[in-house]
Amino acid sequence: MGREQERTEAAFLRGEVGVDGVATGREERDEAEVECERAREQLLRGRTWLGREFLTWMLWRSESGDPLAEWESAGVVVLFTGRLVLRGIAGDVIELSARGALVGYAEQVRRALDAGLLVHGARLRLTHGEKVYEATVDAEFLDVRAAKLPEVLKEAEDDQTLERLYLTEQLSGMLDALLAAFIRVRTSASWMREIVPAMRRWMSADSGVAAIASR
Repeated sequence: MGREQERTEAAFLRGEVGVDGVATGREERDEAEVECERAREQLLRGRTWLGREFLTWMLWRSESGDPLAEWESAGVVVLFTGRLVLRGIAGDVIELSARGALVGYAEQVRRALDAGLLVHGARLRLTHGEKVYEATVDAEFLDVRAAKLPEVLKEAEDDQTLERLYLTEQLSGMLDALLAAFIRVRTSASWMREIVPAMRRWMSADSGVAAIASR
């Protein structure tokens, strides 16, 4: 890792720059800028920035349709569906909500990401083998706000309860596996050198899903 990359990474960890590489200055601010600074401080205190990067990274990677992680010997395919919430810490717009069957892959969303917003909340469809799960995930605590489990096949009530518990554990395990896959990438030397530039190209719509997305 070069010194310039080390300085950039250190600045990011201090909250001085975001995934878009834009610095947050400390010159005199007007009222809107003060509000953005408060949002930034709240973002860093709650470590929400990591959750937003995680969801944004998944959105970028998921467009290829390839599995993003392995869970119990099977790939986990992620699709963003329904409602999407974007938030940022600077600019004229610091929150944007959008709806649509595949809204996460719309050009308007990529433009909003390119302007500095990140995914804060999303409805995800997770396909694992023949089972399909849905979950609404929030970046602040990376918790599941709502979920739809695969159809229960057992007939006895007690067996149905056990099956639902099993499916809930499966959903939790898949989300943990996805987060672990992101952390491995986020802490790798390729994050600032390859991953972030590839995400920026995708956000600016200069190209489709970059080849690096398959890594």
